[in-house]
Amino acid sequence: MGIPAQSVCTAIREDIVSGVHERGSRLTEGRLARRYGVSRVPVREALRTLEAEGFVVTRRHAGACVAEPTEREAADLLEIRTLLEPLGAARAARRRTDAHLKVLRGLVRLGQERARLGEGEELRPLGAWFHETLAQASGSPGLTALLTQLRQKVTWMYAIDPPAAPVESWAERGAIVDAVARGDAERARALTARHAERAAAAHRLRATGVRTSQHAVNNRGDQN
Repeated sequence: MGIPAQSVCTAIREDIVSGVHERGSRLTEGRLARRYGVSRVPVREALRTLEAEGFVVTRRHAGACVAEPTEREAADLLEIRTLLEPLGAARAARRRTDAHLKVLRGLVRLGQERARLGEGEELRPLGAWFHETLAQASGSPGLTALLTQLRQKVTWMYAIDPPAAPVESWAERGAIVDAVARGDAERARALTARHAERAAAAHRLRATGVRTSQHAVNNRGDQN
């Protein structure tokens, strides 16, 4: 049975975000098909999807290449995310399920424990899981998908410094969950906005691959 294009797309996207495929590098169908053990058909479909998402561009005489975002584009994406995450939290306060709330509370407990023990490496994936679950709790598939894509792009373009006070960072997440549990949409929005602004300050453009010009062109598996 053939591997679906969605799985190939996920694998290529993850390799772009992690830097396996460098910014500006060519993405030839044949080489990608060999790398992921598939035919060219799902690779072709995956590249079309990734171009629509902004990870890939098609260049004359070169074909598909990894995109090279500009500094302005990177800054815009980070700002958009800080605006949309509070919206997601406000909606979560109105639409969350008991299952969402259980997962969010569990992640906060685990994050606070890891933060107190100084286990910083454990916090990044926990933070990503927390924000993904919070977005899903919004009950808006379109918003969830958009936030997921924004987080992937921000991770691709920025290096993220560990929070100076991880215990406080997870306490902020705990307060967000409390507001969501009470159905207090405005407080959930305000707390998430404050948390997102602090997290944005820890983002630094990666040293390579982000253009200064404002006129740019495998199934392998933020802290924000």
